[in-house]
Amino acid sequence: MTITASNDINSLYNVNSDAVRNSLYSGTTDSDGQKNNNIFGSILDAAVNNISTTNDLLSSKENEQLKWMMGISENTHDLTIAVGKSQTALNYTIALRDKLLEAYKEIMQIQI
Repeated sequence: MTITASNDINSLYNVNSDAVRNSLYSGTTDSDGQKNNNIFGSILDAAVNNISTTNDLLSSKENEQLKWMMGISENTHDLTIAVGKSQTALNYTIALRDKLLEAYKEIMQIQI
């Protein structure tokens, strides 16, 4: 499948996320067997999934911190990895939120 600049959402703002790329080409089939591209719904689902993953990583970080503080675990390697993953996921989620708000503001400024 060739990707043209007019329908490739990744060309906007240099987004290189697999979730966004996959949501562009995913779609459902309706009762007639026609492919129905629900890009907005797919992107929204990917964003909700991203938030859920971020929450899971933040919870994992808190669990590792509690284990280390209570003396259950002396492995600082697992704690460091959990903290790094949660910080990266949170930064990505915040960046995604900022881009969505920026896009929303641009859409609201469109004059009809």
